[in-house]
Amino acid sequence: MREITYIQAVNEALDEALATNEEVFLMGEDIGVYGGGFGATKGLVEKYGQKRIRSTPISESAIAGTAVGAAITGMRPVIELQFSDFITIAMDQLVNQAAKMHYMYGGKVNVPLVMRTAGGSGTGAAAQHSQSLENWMAHIPGLKVIQPSNAYDAKGLLHAAIEDNNPVMFYEHKLCYKLSCDVPNEKYTIPIGVAAIKQPGTDITVVATGVMVHKALAVAEKLAPTGISLEVIDPRTLVPLDKETILKSVIKTGRLMIVHEAVKESGFGGEIASIVVESEAFYSLKAPIKRLGGAFIPMPYQKELEKAAIPQCEDIEAAVKTLMHEHKN
Repeated sequence: MREITYIQAVNEALDEALATNEEVFLMGEDIGVYGGGFGATKGLVEKYGQKRIRSTPISESAIAGTAVGAAITGMRPVIELQFSDFITIAMDQLVNQAAKMHYMYGGKVNVPLVMRTAGGSGTGAAAQHSQSLENWMAHIPGLKVIQPSNAYDAKGLLHAAIEDNNPVMFYEHKLCYKLSCDVPNEKYTIPIGVAAIKQPGTDITVVATGVMVHKALAVAEKLAPTGISLEVIDPRTLVPLDKETILKSVIKTGRLMIVHEAVKESGFGGEIASIVVESEAFYSLKAPIKRLGGAFIPMPYQKELEKAAIPQCEDIEAAVKTLMHEHKN
């Protein structure tokens, strides 16, 4: 075990998958000599050659369409779309083709492709390069949606995604790339559809995704000396979602807060809230469910406006105190 960054963990997982399975190959813009937009494929073209590390033209529809064709004929393509915003150009190939083919051909066709993409704000990349669109893909039957928040989860879940026979959308937050944690040297997998309790607690269940996991953990650490105990849950995968872990936690704590960077309106937080309301956990609630999400605006370029557009630690802390003090039971 050693400490490496999120982007190093992704690179390592890709390296291990390429080394152990000749059906795996990579496609994307600038993933060859340049090493990808964020360095995830650095050094791989020198090791595996241009046939398995394929730098493509600037055409996300062509990248995704080629990947679908390769996947249904026995290969395991891993494509990189430099920014999650660019998935809009590949929607037909991913939503109408990759997600539907196994069902439409009566289970006789598998589509084992992985789409890796960088999402989220915090880098001043403005409205067309900072969106969090994972909820779009979570709405499509036939797609699995993974959103790791740290290096350990990223490596294990990426291996699981590559080995899965279904199309997997793999979202990586840009601000997580430089964060580091302990990661095993050897290859390992984390089961898709299993949430992680990042911080046990007793007063409020906080379900957070992506970079918001780290903000929730920071708030939990800050408030612990005051006697407020947060249980922070990272779903890790939106589809399939580990409902059981979330419901058990809500039954224990009696309070639920959901935090994601994506726009709050029609966001995945509403789905989690509905799952709780429609379950036995509803009768354990001591307070209304609280959702924190991005503002319903295009992501601003200006630094302070960008910061104001998404939940920050102070917003999470204020919401926690509201749940604890205004809704006592």
